[in-house]
Amino acid sequence: MTWVPTTPEEQQEMLSVIGVKTIDDLFETIPEPLRLKQWDMPPGLSEMKTRGLMAELAGRNNRDCVSFLGGGYYDHFIPAAVDALSARGEFYTAYTPYQPECSQGTLQSIYEYQSAICRLTDMEFANASLYDGSTAVFEAAAMAVRLKRKRRVVCHESVNPRYREVLETHTANLDLDVEQGDDPTGAACVIVQNPTFHGTMRDYTELAEQCHEAGALLVVIFYPVSLGLMKTPGEMGADIAIAEGQSLGIPLNFGGPYLGILATRKAHLRRMPGRLAAATADAEGRRGFVLTLQAREQHIRRGKAMSNICSNEALCALRALIHLCLLGREGLKEAATHCHAKAEYLKSQFDASAIVNDGPTFNEFVLRLPKNAEETVTAMQARGFFAGVPLAPLDAGEPGDLLIAVTEKRTRDQLDAFARALKETAWN
Repeated sequence: MTWVPTTPEEQQEMLSVIGVKTIDDLFETIPEPLRLKQWDMPPGLSEMKTRGLMAELAGRNNRDCVSFLGGGYYDHFIPAAVDALSARGEFYTAYTPYQPECSQGTLQSIYEYQSAICRLTDMEFANASLYDGSTAVFEAAAMAVRLKRKRRVVCHESVNPRYREVLETHTANLDLDVEQGDDPTGAACVIVQNPTFHGTMRDYTELAEQCHEAGALLVVIFYPVSLGLMKTPGEMGADIAIAEGQSLGIPLNFGGPYLGILATRKAHLRRMPGRLAAATADAEGRRGFVLTLQAREQHIRRGKAMSNICSNEALCALRALIHLCLLGREGLKEAATHCHAKAEYLKSQFDASAIVNDGPTFNEFVLRLPKNAEETVTAMQARGFFAGVPLAPLDAGEPGDLLIAVTEKRTRDQLDAFARALKETAWN
């Protein structure tokens, strides 16, 4: 392809349309320390040297630290079969399944994933997955606005502050009012989270009734593993259920790729973003799978699209499906029971007055330290622990508030060692 550079005059014309004077003005929103200083690339390396360099960089990641991090992303156990099956070339390199005659395996895996999510949430329909949990919040809000034709979106205090930031960013140039609270009057939806960002378990059944009386939808952000023990979004009366699916067989990474889960009621199906795979039969009566209800143009034509989800290959959704199938109903319940019991054990190692939560918790809780939480986390890392998430930088707590998460991977010895180290670091 021939590259045709723009002339200085054309550049100035484009800049004037955008509303800035120079190209540098386009980067003003990026903090100065984060801007690229130069474009000079180092000389190329051989494959052997590149492998050595990458191994050295990876070795800086404190892989030996025991993780108590949470806040939406968790260190859960992933069975080896998840990697083995999802890494098969048929799935790993599959493209968007627009041609069913070439994509029956991919389409079936999506269909089975959707079915598993519906059973998990007690909802009627699920889509073929979204990017991640934070963008699923915006997708659910936009869906509610389309359904109710109202411009007010209410975001409950229980919601992850990072999710609220993403919602506000995605709606910044839209004619929408995003407010914090729980009043459904005049709103398209109320968005809540269970367990809350602080880890407290809630029942939103009453709020669901209030939303429906006011003509609003209830959107529930759920933690997939917690549903092994807790009331499902469907049981609470939710209209849309969304989640970050990382806890279902997806390893922790620097921001992803992760998995956005969205499920809804049949009445709202036509306004659901993303794709939907369905089972059907061919002319000879043989079972097959296809994308349904939405034409491809809805994903590639901006004027018709309900979402920017267009090239999601569903590999993360496949991992979630395999993980759920390996666990089964009883396995999910067992994993959730271990998470809850071990978190309760760790809570018992500290004075009850230091626990901030105002109700029962699942596998996360907030501990109020006598010292600055950020400084404590740094000191704990030197002792071999990722101690948790300081809440003050997120405007979600006091300077000493630390959000601690416990998963089924943590052993009694690790819990005891962590409690001792934290007491010595923060209370001495």
